[in-house]
Amino acid sequence: MGILLLPLADSVIMTGDVLGYHIEITIGTLIVWGVALLIGLIAEFIVGWRLPYGIFGAFVAGLVGTWLATEVFHFSLPIDYVFHDIPLLKALLGALSLIVLWHLVTYPLWRKRSHRSRRYAAAR
Repeated sequence: MGILLLPLADSVIMTGDVLGYHIEITIGTLIVWGVALLIGLIAEFIVGWRLPYGIFGAFVAGLVGTWLATEVFHFSLPIDYVFHDIPLLKALLGALSLIVLWHLVTYPLWRKRSHRSRRYAAAR
């Protein structure tokens, strides 16, 4: 399927100016966004913990995790599947690490909050 969409990836869907910046949304951009969303949702499923803001949180985790794993931390895997210039396993590892890090940072905050909310709900 990726081979069939390759010539269409540069086709412009929407263009415009937002806050003085020229923006073009192409089919390739939508493909990258879709892959980031799937990577984020799969990473949430593997970790077993959901990010705030639902699907949008998974989308952001997929985008940032892909960027971290491919552009910031340069490492190579012996086997990696590439779809439209996105190494899928590296992107999944980046999203997984981001979600695990978010969970480790915020776990003490929401764990304490849930006890208070239970007492408040029981007092009603």
